[in-house]
Amino acid sequence: MLSLNKIFSRLKRNTSRSQNSNAEPLIVPRSQHTISRSQISPAALKVLYGLKDAGYEAYLVGGCVRDLLLGHEPKDFDVATNASPEQVNQLFKRSRLIGRRFKLVHVRYGREVIEVATFRAPPEAEQHVDQQGRIVRDNVFGTLEQDAWRRDFTINALYYNIRDFSIIDYTGGIADLDAGKIRLIGDVETRYREDPVRMLRAIRFIGKLGLLLDDETERLIPQLANLLSDIPAARLFDESLKLYLSGNAAVTHELLCHYGLFDCLFPQTAEILHTEQDGYPRTLLIKALENTDLRIDEGKPVTPAFLFAAILWEPVRQKWQENKARNIPAIPALQQAATEVISEQVKRVAIPKRFTLVSRDIWVLQPRLEQRFGKKAFRSLAHPKFRAGYDFLLLRSETGEPLTELADWWTQFQIAAEDEQQTMVKALASTGGGKHKPRRRRRRKPAAKSE
Repeated sequence: MLSLNKIFSRLKRNTSRSQNSNAEPLIVPRSQHTISRSQISPAALKVLYGLKDAGYEAYLVGGCVRDLLLGHEPKDFDVATNASPEQVNQLFKRSRLIGRRFKLVHVRYGREVIEVATFRAPPEAEQHVDQQGRIVRDNVFGTLEQDAWRRDFTINALYYNIRDFSIIDYTGGIADLDAGKIRLIGDVETRYREDPVRMLRAIRFIGKLGLLLDDETERLIPQLANLLSDIPAARLFDESLKLYLSGNAAVTHELLCHYGLFDCLFPQTAEILHTEQDGYPRTLLIKALENTDLRIDEGKPVTPAFLFAAILWEPVRQKWQENKARNIPAIPALQQAATEVISEQVKRVAIPKRFTLVSRDIWVLQPRLEQRFGKKAFRSLAHPKFRAGYDFLLLRSETGEPLTELADWWTQFQIAAEDEQQTMVKALASTGGGKHKPRRRRRRKPAAKSE
């Protein structure tokens, strides 16, 4: 396969693009690029050819074209067309209309979903944006050229034409890929104000693709980061998953902190990290993110609940200590701290209950794992979230907390035979371990004899 540099060097025309909507596009013929139909999912090809055979224009567009040119395997395939959403919906039996701000069609083949979007045009009137410049109405259809200039980054505005297998580039995306640049299309401030989530997308592309931000694209992020406070918390949850479950969580997190975006997503944790930049809170979080990246790289499952437990642990831990200082028992103190932190967090990133409940279990298991006398160890071992709680204990131990003995004990206990487990629990009594000793029952005084 030819490298991007070779593709670029073969192009004899100027690939730089002004923002002139009348500029002729760069067309890269099939002989001068590396994308083959064998790399495209069969479902995407069925949608492309279905639209083409029905007389419509049909293009692969966005991240899938970008990733194929960079030699990556696309996670999904998106299609752009001049057919209206209703026409697409009528054309494919297993399809449905979705979206309010901008209608899309999801076409399903087996377990794969191909997203089909009609070409977009610029907003027709000022009432389509709010006071901050965000687009609130976007059902304005247009041409291929208009659609290209409406996309966010140049590297996402490349179109693969199913009719002749060429690549069409209106905005200079090929040149930016060759230069290793991530550049917004159009006026940078306007585009960030239209959709502040583009700042998060820019950071994700750095971590995922190893590219660098264009100077102007980078310069305005710290200044406009506060615009994320106007984004619905549910949408920021979706974006957070993409940022932290992409396989590059550790690098992405550092970038989010560097540009001031982490403060907008997880303000309670960010405040602590600002005051303890090189201390335990940062060490634990980075270790958790590195472990997440390693599991993804090895193809192992990752639960978002564990990730959020790590991100929010330090604010929970500090409130827990404050509650205990007010003479609240350890576990109720931790439960109260968890409720306070989660209630505040979901205002920014709407983490669903199916994850926060598991995060709470992980946190509450931490003091429970210290209680090993009698039946307590066996109850903790039988807890549905024991493994996650144990892994979190290991994480805390590995990042500096004095928990090595406790972590080693649980490592041995969970794999020991039942009689050996009983011996381990009994041995705690003689060594004074096990955190809390069982209470001795008071002997009842004999009833007084009646005269």
